[in-house]
Amino acid sequence: MFNRKSLAAACGAAILGLVMAASSTASTNASRRSYLTFSGPVALPGVTLRAGAYTFELADSNRRDIVQVRTRDRSRVLWMGFTRLVRRPAGLRADRPATLGEAPRGTPPPITAWYPFGEPTGYEFIYP
Repeated sequence: MFNRKSLAAACGAAILGLVMAASSTASTNASRRSYLTFSGPVALPGVTLRAGAYTFELADSNRRDIVQVRTRDRSRVLWMGFTRLVRRPAGLRADRPATLGEAPRGTPPPITAWYPFGEPTGYEFIYP
């Protein structure tokens, strides 16, 4: 019934399907990485980030509640913690990747949430 050519074609199609599935997963995970630049200091729970560029990303693709903040080149983790999944506020522009909260005079404003580009949901940071 099956000859070598049809068996080879079936195996090739299966491998192609696996490669396409893996590449779509990789692009989905990559979309949950943002490079944010702050012109002044900002705060996350327990840490202050100086003015500069940072990488925000999910720590584990299997968990949607742990966020890592790293240096721009991703060489050092500066903060990692639990977050709450939140919907992007209706009035928040799509090109706005983060929201800041209020802070007492002389202290950096806290980052309240991070919204990956193009995502309808974001990650709210949990402060004590």
